[in-house]
Amino acid sequence: MRKLCPNFDKEDGLDTVLEVPIPEEMFTNMGTNAVVRWQNLRALMRAPSAGGDGKSSSSSSTSHLSSGSSSEFMALLKLVGAPLIPFQVQSDHALTRPIRDGSIEASTAKYIVQQYVAATGGQATLNAVCSMYAVGQVKMIGSEMRQTDGSVHPQGACEVGGFVLWQKNPDLWYLELVVSGFKVSAGSDGKVGWNQSSSQPCHASRGPPRPLRRFFQGLDPRSTVNLFLEAVCIGEKTIGEKTTDEEDCFVLKIEAPPSILRAQSSPNTELIHHKVWGYFSQRTGLLVHFEDTKLVRMKNNNKGKGSDVVFWETTMETDIWDYRYVDGINIAHGGKTCVTLFRYGGAMHHKRKIEETWTIEEVDFNICGLSMDCFLPPADRDR
Repeated sequence: MRKLCPNFDKEDGLDTVLEVPIPEEMFTNMGTNAVVRWQNLRALMRAPSAGGDGKSSSSSSTSHLSSGSSSEFMALLKLVGAPLIPFQVQSDHALTRPIRDGSIEASTAKYIVQQYVAATGGQATLNAVCSMYAVGQVKMIGSEMRQTDGSVHPQGACEVGGFVLWQKNPDLWYLELVVSGFKVSAGSDGKVGWNQSSSQPCHASRGPPRPLRRFFQGLDPRSTVNLFLEAVCIGEKTIGEKTTDEEDCFVLKIEAPPSILRAQSSPNTELIHHKVWGYFSQRTGLLVHFEDTKLVRMKNNNKGKGSDVVFWETTMETDIWDYRYVDGINIAHGGKTCVTLFRYGGAMHHKRKIEETWTIEEVDFNICGLSMDCFLPPADRDR
């Protein structure tokens, strides 16, 4: 991935350090020659936090992820690239619970989580982590919204980008994601979660601050452990294609309680349910598949004709692979996430599917100098 860009404005100028490293493929697509690429990249870096289009000229005339507009693509980018899970997960909690307390399903889940702790480096190693940093790249492809109840398949050009992710215990994190010249940032300062883009102002998330879903894609074992300590084991399942890639897994499930659903609802939307499943390999003890589904009812105050209730169901399924040790911690360095949006209710049903393939290029722990100032929200958050 490209971390530096030559300064073409001054012959003796220093190379520019990119805040978000980008794949070479994305840099190549930003212009016909090096000078044009530098100009487009500089425009992207200088894009204001709100207002402006935030995109390079090379991307202005193309449709991304089969979207109808730049605003629609930005919404999809936030949905796929920076989703949150419904639970608060405190990384400073103990990594164990008494196995015999509770039902057989809950006790089995705690035992499976203990095996996961051992598989990812052990309790002592995980407890020694107080912060982390990761750089990765993504490739996305999507379908248009189609009127159907059946399956849909992504098509069209592949969108390429990169991201930087910072985290500090207990609930501080910050993400910057750049895809095809569009930029999204999101974070949590321990009190409130937020997200913004180069074309939209800062937006605070409803309810208490919550962790980024990417942490649970094999990147942050501590958060994964604390999430599934309160889960139940609902059985076993074989996942993967009918090849040597098949994995026999234990399936753990956790569901958001009514209090969380109410906190994350709004005057115009009602969160009906949000469920999370983790598939832990019986062979390695590692998390190899992460899935969640959310159902939202759109409130319609119009009691007249055409006031049918509309539901939006979002399902995200992530296959996780390429585990490698970094400073004694077993971290997943690759995976694939499939997102399905299903709108139903009324006379017509619509469905859309987006796929993201991601790889981790660099990861490190216990970052020196990572202070609270690194996680402050934008100044326009409360405006």
